[in-house]
Amino acid sequence: MSDNRWSESRRTFLKTAGAASAVGMAGCLGGEAADIELVLNPAEASVDIQTQYRPIIEHIESEVGVTINTTRTASYTETVTALRDGQAEISGVSPGAVPATDESVFDIIGMRIAFGAAQYFSTITTTMDSGVEELSDLAELDNPQINFADPLSVSGTLVPLSGLLDAGLEVGSAPDGDPPDFEPNYSDHETSRVNMVERDEVVAAGQGAFQSASWISQEQFDEMSPEFTEVSAEYPSAGENIGDEHGELRLLAVSDPIPRAPMVSRADWDDSVREEVESTMLNAPEEAFQHEDTSDVGDNEELWFSGIEEAGRSDYAPIQDIIDNLEIEFEDIS
Repeated sequence: MSDNRWSESRRTFLKTAGAASAVGMAGCLGGEAADIELVLNPAEASVDIQTQYRPIIEHIESEVGVTINTTRTASYTETVTALRDGQAEISGVSPGAVPATDESVFDIIGMRIAFGAAQYFSTITTTMDSGVEELSDLAELDNPQINFADPLSVSGTLVPLSGLLDAGLEVGSAPDGDPPDFEPNYSDHETSRVNMVERDEVVAAGQGAFQSASWISQEQFDEMSPEFTEVSAEYPSAGENIGDEHGELRLLAVSDPIPRAPMVSRADWDDSVREEVESTMLNAPEEAFQHEDTSDVGDNEELWFSGIEEAGRSDYAPIQDIIDNLEIEFEDIS
């Protein structure tokens, strides 16, 4: 990644999240156990993740002859906790979970690929009438409210925080504590955008480009990030939702490319079907990620990735650069 990546001593991130999440998951995963437990945390609150993942789940069940029970978690941290505590066999986690979690917790099956793109992007946006025209303008405001996604989200929180830091704002111990220069609001990618548009006191928002790009014109991306134009799977649909729900968003920053989120297996999962399940996921054809009948599937419930390719922890080294820039330690959720 470039030196201007968004372009106190080390601290511990989410000190109490692990304990709190373990309590939350106890009720979530109760009931009759299935052959394989898959836990997932949606990037957007409105998504029915069981519906979204149904094609690939049905493909695995058909090919391997197993039953997969899908459980929705409330946060990325809960998802990692479920794996760490032996409550799940496979999961889709945030890219940030790779450097944040000890290797004894999970093994990477592969990186999720979106229609040929192995990388995605983070954005910081504002409304056209906010009075903020550049990222550095935020440093001139008195304790502005800024929206983010889940605290462990790479594209919705960690990368935007790193961008704000590079732009001259003090982030303090965020996302584990209160930053001195702004007031953060954490939710999910969709809520981050919608809440910013609806509330005048929220002057900017961080979210993945998969959530923001359709309200940002292609011309804005062309001017700010030729790399986004060339690499991003979201560029072809940039701007297509302008006027739908709300008007165009102003692009304040777009990140360097980020490695896409992995699918993982619990490291100590010892079952004869494990190798076959993982192989089936890696070799699934593109149609295995698509709904055959979309009549009961919402627009945001189409699966956002079209394949899974082999990957390892070294592929997520760019995330470590962001963590180092923010001086975060993840030892308490590892």
